[in-house]
Amino acid sequence: MELILKEDVIGLGYKNDIVTVKNGYGRNYLIPTGKAVIASASAKKVLAENLRQQAHKLAALKENAEKKAAQFDGVKIVIPAKVSATGVLYGSVGAAAVAEELAKQGIEVDRKIITMRDAKRVGDYEAVVHFHKEVEVTLPVSVVAENAPAEVSAETVAEEAEDKAEEVEAAATEAAATETVAE
Repeated sequence: MELILKEDVIGLGYKNDIVTVKNGYGRNYLIPTGKAVIASASAKKVLAENLRQQAHKLAALKENAEKKAAQFDGVKIVIPAKVSATGVLYGSVGAAAVAEELAKQGIEVDRKIITMRDAKRVGDYEAVVHFHKEVEVTLPVSVVAENAPAEVSAETVAEEAEDKAEEVEAAATEAAATETVAE
């Protein structure tokens, strides 16, 4: 089903985009909530005329989005999180945590325009901030252990886990040797 979006829909498209969606999603959600209309031939002609008339307004919106994106030059985000001995996070780090960290740095961004895969391990990730259809900023995000120095990486956590595994294995073989001597 082809639809014309009347507003930005995260993960689908931006206002005035023509998108193809499954029938149920269009009929049961997008059209009843007013987020889209059916892309008939006459609706496409009206859209083309509106876009032609609003070209200067759209250029101003894009320019404004580019100014906002310029604030993110050189911004790196470091998020401390509670980590288990194996390097797995208790919980996860997502778009909300990135927005919160940006607010601490003095940059206000709505968490809804940030997309990021949930980080479930210590390491480096990327978050994308969508300001406009044509203006997106990619931010580097480092997830580090909360109680460790900032230089901790997933490799060091894995090495620590291996060391602990070796200690447990050594203790088990020692216990087995003591058990055979006792017999």
